Amino acid sequence: MRRAPRICGVDEAGRGPIAGPVFAAAVVLDPRRRIAGLADSKLLSADRREELAGLIRRRALAWAVAHATVEEIDRLNILQAALLAMRRAVESLAPAPEEAWIDGNRCPQLACRARAIIDGDARYKVIAAASILAKTARDAEMRRLHELDPRYGFDRHKGYATPEHLALLARFGPSAAHRRSFAPVRQLSLFA
Repeated sequence: MRRAPRICGVDEAGRGPIAGPVFAAAVVLDPRRRIAGLADSKLLSADRREELAGLIRRRALAWAVAHATVEEIDRLNILQAALLAMRRAVESLAPAPEEAWIDGNRCPQLACRARAIIDGDARYKVIAAASILAKTARDAEMRRLHELDPRYGFDRHKGYATPEHLALLARFGPSAAHRRSFAPVRQLSLFA
């Protein structure tokens, strides 16, 4: 009997915010160690995401989280930075996957076969697992950035352009964590 290919799910978190790095995760689930409740990270509460992230890290055959920095986002653009983070995550897996299922409509350059799947995090548990690890890792980084500079409230809005964040950005100007290539930050940077 032929063995099924080792498939990793891949997803990113943080393409939309105006601050912080973009994160990606790659996960190879173990069919013998099932994890109940895997779903698109956006549909889960923060507590449930954290609980599932711990289970994924303990039960998966392999998992990896990677990121692209704010500087890389500004230099490359957010799409290319997200693809870079995805590639870094997949390349960090051991054992290496034979195929990667990527959430979205684009695939990073990988050494294995890759398949883009729109709404993959809602359709496949392996991609949902990656979405959970990417989201919880990025949220942890935004809490860390808040500890370094609490003026911007990164722990609350996670870098998204909420009215509160935009008001704080206008008041204090951009920090090192802000993406200067994104319009709300770029406009303020012109006057800084």
